[in-house]
Amino acid sequence: MASPFTDPAFYADRYPTYAELRNRSPVLRVPLDGGTGPAAVVTGFDQARAAFADPALSKDTARFFAGRPSGRSLHPALATTMLNSDPPDHTRLRRLVTRAFTPATVGRLRPHIGSLAEQLVEEWSPGQRVDLVEGFAAPLPVTVICQLLGVPTADRDSICRWSTDLFVTGDHRRIDAASHALADYLGELVTAKRRDPDEALLSALVAVRDGDGDRLGEQELVSLAVLLLVAGHETTTAAIGNAVLALLRHPEQLELLRSDPHRIAGAVDELLRYDSPVSIATWRWAPEPVRIGGTDVPAGSPVFVSPGAANRDPARFADPDRLDLEREARSHLAFGHGIHRCLGAPLARAEVEIALRVLLVRFPGLRLAEPVDRLRWRHSRLVRGLEALPVLL
Repeated sequence: MASPFTDPAFYADRYPTYAELRNRSPVLRVPLDGGTGPAAVVTGFDQARAAFADPALSKDTARFFAGRPSGRSLHPALATTMLNSDPPDHTRLRRLVTRAFTPATVGRLRPHIGSLAEQLVEEWSPGQRVDLVEGFAAPLPVTVICQLLGVPTADRDSICRWSTDLFVTGDHRRIDAASHALADYLGELVTAKRRDPDEALLSALVAVRDGDGDRLGEQELVSLAVLLLVAGHETTTAAIGNAVLALLRHPEQLELLRSDPHRIAGAVDELLRYDSPVSIATWRWAPEPVRIGGTDVPAGSPVFVSPGAANRDPARFADPDRLDLEREARSHLAFGHGIHRCLGAPLARAEVEIALRVLLVRFPGLRLAEPVDRLRWRHSRLVRGLEALPVLL
């Protein structure tokens, strides 16, 4: 079979492809573009949850690609983040980060996130046409994470541009160039925070130590800053856009939230399940032969675990292609599972909830300004998100 990831139709609506793969096998080896050989694609819920927690699978991409000519020049700070490491390195890094990035931080941020969301729509008026991605879903989380890290306001447009090049373009030259621009910038910012610390998270990470006096090295700080900055807004932008589109396409479900905004917090899990912003999780591979869900995966094989597919598995969720805001969906895998579960999940959840609350309360007549089949989706295997979401307020 051909690689499913080369078909443009996959990016417009990937769920029929996921269903086809899952019907053949919840763990299926498929060809890949790029010369890295067949990959095991995990589309079943139970198999995905197990794979996320399987210590036999490695996230050490540097080890996987060692000695393989790629023609790429990605900055090391993006190739060697905490997300691309295994224990004990991952354990150490996550422990140090968790000390400064706590749920209490998110609790303190909620009023500020709400105020920022209100400011973004302050000049919008009923009947106006806006791009909800450009005008709201993108600036809300990027502003929050930049403020959290201590990125100066004047530099945030550059951050957004580099992040877009990393995730949206699919152009390897632009991706590599953006990786160097972003990492170089954050290296300079780390140096500035070390010299003149403030109350922001990046300064806390510069200063953090564990009980044994361990601390983050310079390269680790830059890699972590890159990871938090990029992961801290790209997927949340997608999640907000996906959630709004899902509600606009299901007016009876939208009416549930409009009639009772207190339901919004509980609806976030089902919205994340229904159209997961992380469609295929970041790279895993099998250093040794391993068996996943009854399928033998040879040594050296990439393993693509798909939360997007797993969250539509009928073996776990009844009638999974139906949006049901009264469904119990807290077991979804949109944030992953195991030791690599998204560290920023509480922040992302809060941002989606607050974004929906502001939009639905301020603009009860919100509706699509374009037919669904004319909406443009990002050409990204990792992120499932809209390039633009034109709406009428």
